[in-house]
Amino acid sequence: MELLFLGTGAGLPMKRRNVAGMVLRMPAERRADWLFDCGEGTQHQLLRTSVSLHRLEHVFITHLHGDHLYGLPGILTSRSAQGATSSLRVFGPPGLRTYIQSVLSASCAHLTYPLHIQEVQPGAVFADDQITVTCDQLDHTVPSYGYRVTERDLPGKLDRVRLQQQGIPPGPVYGRLKRGEDVTLADGRTLHANDYVFASRKGRTVVVLGDTRPTSRAINLARGANVLVHEATFASEHQQLAHRYGHSTAVEAARTAAEAGVDILVLTHISARYADDASRLLSEAQSIHPRTYLAEDFWNLSVDVRSGSVESSPPHPGRE
Repeated sequence: MELLFLGTGAGLPMKRRNVAGMVLRMPAERRADWLFDCGEGTQHQLLRTSVSLHRLEHVFITHLHGDHLYGLPGILTSRSAQGATSSLRVFGPPGLRTYIQSVLSASCAHLTYPLHIQEVQPGAVFADDQITVTCDQLDHTVPSYGYRVTERDLPGKLDRVRLQQQGIPPGPVYGRLKRGEDVTLADGRTLHANDYVFASRKGRTVVVLGDTRPTSRAINLARGANVLVHEATFASEHQQLAHRYGHSTAVEAARTAAEAGVDILVLTHISARYADDASRLLSEAQSIHPRTYLAEDFWNLSVDVRSGSVESSPPHPGRE
């Protein structure tokens, strides 16, 4: 599971930071990518990555402000122009269906795939045998939501080394043990599944918040998450300005992360006033929550499934 940041700016595009957009790359076996927010220019950002619109499975819109939404019609129609046939589901606040249908109708767009639009309310949003998604409304100037993506606990790995040391080659026995079945071999030995299967691994949790003032709902949504992506539009000296426009400071984001007990905090949605140097936002947040990163466009953050650790990589080398 990996986060790829496409746009980390606030309000208006900047040379170094596009407006909001982020891809959650799902585990390899799922062969799918999820997009969170889709500001203007998002598909141009995608062209500089390895993300394919054919693999796009879900889109989650946090709120209906343009810097989080205006790129969506282009994504939908470009996916169709590329011949995609797999269904796409778009989640977002009430009003999203009217917006999408109006733009597609006015532009006479035709989609080659089924499009499902789901307007969300606080609570469960999506679930299958691998992932659950819940959401809650935050505190912004318009209805704005945060999404909690939780991976189901993963079954423990089979101790293949031990089995092979005991002269048991790969085959049906491995599968039965993996399913938790005890197996009696032809030579009379009984293999107990608990002796050959490691403990299950806790699933990962990633929380992505839309624009928000500090709120207890954000803390509850982020409780115990591996990664929290939180806006940090302003430095602490502009706290009153932040609240007037429904935003948070970096310090307030860090307090939310600390109170929620999250492992990693990622700051994004950075105001243009910090276009040349946003390091002060990072230092302010790290004074409260040391494991804090400042996102940049084309920056990757991956959560290791085996250890639960978080690994980051530099921004994509193609960035200008």
